[in-house]
Amino acid sequence: MKIAIINGPNLNLTGIREPEVYGNRSFDQMMTYLQSTFPGVAFIYFQSNIEGELIDEIQKRGFDCNGIILNPGGYTHTSVAIGDAVASITVKVIEVHLSNIMGREEFRKISHVSAKAQGLISGLGMKGYELAVQYFVSNID
Repeated sequence: MKIAIINGPNLNLTGIREPEVYGNRSFDQMMTYLQSTFPGVAFIYFQSNIEGELIDEIQKRGFDCNGIILNPGGYTHTSVAIGDAVASITVKVIEVHLSNIMGREEFRKISHVSAKAQGLISGLGMKGYELAVQYFVSNID
């Protein structure tokens, strides 16, 4: 099984950026944890602060993986193009957010991705990635 994890802007600073909101675990630590917890899964990890690069990666992985875990970061609320990329691929996408986007500023309650994703996990910190992997491991045909 192959799962792509695609993270958007500022998620490269996870663990040091606003730890009271996003936690103090780095994404490198999270990847190590996921790889040891799910040894039968081949993970592909990609992070970019650039919208077009995220779209390219979604399109690339949207036909060669068993699932995509996508945290579009701030582009969630602004990028119709990322939502369109999710709608254009054949693989299921789970949208993940570290913080509870519905409990934050009004503009963060808008997602151009959620309606096109298989599901949404929001507000559970890094645990959201683990739960998304568990979903794919137990539900992929």
